[in-house]
Parts: sequence; C-alpha cells; structure tokens
Amino acid sequence: EMADLPDDVRPDVSSLRLAFCGAAPMPAEAVRAFESRYGIPVLEGYGLSESTVALTFNPSDGRRPGTVGKPLGGLEVRVVGTDGTPLPVGHDGEVIARGPNIMRGYLNKPAETAAALKDGWLWTGDVGHFDDDGYLVLVDRKKDLIIRGGENISPSEVEAVLQAHPSVAQAAVVGRPDPVMGEEPVAFVIPTPGESINEAEVIAHCGDVLARFKVPRAIYAVDTLPRNAVGKVTKDDLRRRLHGVG
Repeated sequence: EMADLPDDVRPDVSSLRLAFCGAAPMPAEAVRAFESRYGIPVLEGYGLSESTVALTFNPSDGRRPGTVGKPLGGLEVRVVGTDGTPLPVGHDGEVIARGPNIMRGYLNKPAETAAALKDGWLWTGDVGHFDDDGYLVLVDRKKDLIIRGGENISPSEVEAVLQAHPSVAQAAVVGRPDPVMGEEPVAFVIPTPGESINEAEVIAHCGDVLARFKVPRAIYAVDTLPRNAVGKVTKDDLRRRLHGVG
C-alpha cells in the first residue's frame, strides 16, 4: 500500500534500513516498486505458526525478489509429491519441513495432528518449488488452487499480472463454481488511488500475459479486501461474497 501512495505523499523513512515481508508472497514487481520509491531493501521470509514462525528467509547479501529465501540453519525443507517423494528443481509440490522448531501437535486435536505431522515432517499445505540456487518460490495454498476443467490455476500468478496493470493496486483471485468447468477464476481488485477499473481493459491485459484458461472471467472493484489478524487475505470470505455478486 505504501508503494501506491500519491506522489506528493512522502512518509519519512529516513530511520529505516531494512523492510521485512511475510504472511503472504509479495510479487517481485511489488518489491521492486517499493524499493525504487523508498530506497529500502525488502527481505522476504516464510513460515507458519506450526513452525514457530520461520522456515526460510532471504539473506541480506543475496536476496532474490519473488522468492522467500533459503531454509534457515538447522532446518530441512523439501518440496514433495503426494506420496512424499522429493521433486526436482522447478517442479511444484507441497512444502514440508523438519527441525527443532516444529510443533509437537495441535492441542486436543489428534486427527488434525496426524494429518499435519507425518514421520516427523510438517506438511504445510503450501505449494511451491525450489529454483536452481536453492531459493524457495511459493505458489499458493493447496486449498486456494483453482481447478478449471482439470487445469490447475495459481491465484498468485494471476494476482501478480493484475497488479502489474496501472489501475490495480491490490488483487485477490478465487474460484467461482461453474457447472461445466468446475471452477472459473474471478478477481476482486482495489483500484489505484485516482483510477477506475475498466473490466474489459484489465481482462485484455491479463490475456496478453496469461494462458487463456487462467484469465479472470470477471473483475469486481472493491474498496477493501477481507484480511485476518496477520494481514492475509481471507479468501473463504471472498468465495462467500461471490454468492452476493453472482
């Protein structure tokens, strides 16, 4: 949001040396926009409450925008298929982790604990891959992936394209039930201050970048996006909201 402030609004950041980002993946373009405007490097990391917050982090001397960094010392982080087999570099799978910071379990919830912890590994429910240099790239939560006619669509990929359009400040993409395809991607977007959303123009922009099946079928302009206590967009709320917008 700070990167989208009007040009004449200049917060005093003279005392800041670094900015840290977590809770949800930040598009590389958004990182670059923030750094260009404020001259402060952004370091992204990744973790869960179940892992005592941290699993990976971008080093200050080797940060890579668009990734959440490398595993922290003493931790093992893998990307695996449904059977737990580690996947090659560049292949998307579920992120699992093992180390002394992993929870012992959920209090009084044995079934949930058994589903999350298998042979000492925490199955995070997040989808991602490692790049050639060992940096983790998050794709999405498994439950948020949109499956359209058998094709998987990553909402975060579509959101990054939407946010590259000058009239879009923030975006959240969810699946809308469809009787033929199962789901269709639709987007809720917050306009850039002083701009309005031209639905056809934004959809055309997406079509120039994305495969056709990934292009949002509808764009809904909103003032705010629902978020939880740590700032993550609550997509269940958006899916429920679809019943009100058709």
